[in-house]
Amino acid sequence: MELNLKRPLAFFDLETTGVNVSLDRIVEISILKVSPGGKEESLTLRVNPEIPIPAESSMFHGIYDEDVQGIPAFKERAQEIADFIADADLAGYNSNKFDVPVLMEEFLRAGIDFSLEGRAFVDVQNIFHQMEQRTLKAAYKFYCDQSLANAHHAEADVRATYEVLKAQLTKYENVQYEDKHGLVSQPVVNDVLALHEFTNLSKPVDFAGRLVYDSEGDPTINFGKHKGRKVVDVFEVEPSYYAWMQNGDFPLYTKKVLENLWNTYRNKKKESKQQLQERVPAQPKPAHAVEKKEVVSKPITENMLKGLQDKFKK
Repeated sequence: MELNLKRPLAFFDLETTGVNVSLDRIVEISILKVSPGGKEESLTLRVNPEIPIPAESSMFHGIYDEDVQGIPAFKERAQEIADFIADADLAGYNSNKFDVPVLMEEFLRAGIDFSLEGRAFVDVQNIFHQMEQRTLKAAYKFYCDQSLANAHHAEADVRATYEVLKAQLTKYENVQYEDKHGLVSQPVVNDVLALHEFTNLSKPVDFAGRLVYDSEGDPTINFGKHKGRKVVDVFEVEPSYYAWMQNGDFPLYTKKVLENLWNTYRNKKKESKQQLQERVPAQPKPAHAVEKKEVVSKPITENMLKGLQDKFKK
C-alpha cells in the first residue's frame, strides 16, 4: 500500500555516541523523504560528534573514532539537513522518544532555528508495540516476511522502517483496536495526521517527556514533585521552578519550550493587570482638597548664618 500523503514525510534514523538526549551526539543520520505521488529522496551523512565514541556504542553501530576523523561536524551540515526536511512531517522507529529530541538538541547547538510547530510525527515503533509488541528486526520479519540485513546501520534501518509502515497499513486496514479505556477504533489508516495521533502516546510537549499535554490539552509537568500539575499553575505558586529548570541538566529543546511557555504566561499576566487598571477609573480629588505647592529651599548665605547665631547666642 502506498502512503496517502498531503506533504512530504521524512523517515529518519540516527546513530549516536550514546542514549543521553542532552549529552550524546549524532555520528550518522540517514533520511528517506517520500513526497506525495511516491517520489523518494535520500540523504545519508556521517558526522564528527566532536566527542569520543564509547566502545559499547561503536560495537552497536560499527562507527569508531577513526571513522569520523577529519570529516565535518554536525553544525557544518545542520543547515543542509534542515533544508532537506524543511517542509516534511517526520517519521521513524522510536523517533518520538529519541531521534526527534536528539536532532533538536543538535540543531540548537548549531544555532539552527528548526521549528517543530505544525508537523506530524509518526512513530512506527508505537504502532508496532501497540499492535504486536516486537523489535524492528522482528517487525520486518513479521510484516514483510524478510530478514533484516545490516541491522543497526542507519540506512538499512530507515529503509526497513519505511517498508514496515507500508505493510502495517495493509495488515491493519479496517482492524479494530481497543485502548485501555475500552474505546474501540480503527486507528491504523493511510493518513499521516491520524497516525500522528495514534503514535504520540504520551502527547509530549518537548519530546523528551519532561512536559506533556494533559487530557485538557494543557502543558503539564511530567516529573518530580510537580508531576501532573499544569505548568502555569507551577509558575503561579513557585516561579523560581522555571529558573531551576533553565539552569538544570535538561535538554536544550525542553528549556526552549519552557521559555516559550514562561513568556506566554508573563504576557498574559501583564495583559490582565493592564485590563484591570483600565476598568478601575481614576479617583477624583475632593472639592475641599488644597493642592500643595512645592516649596523651593533657598540657598544658605553668610548673612543667614550670622542671623541665626545672633538669635540663639546666650
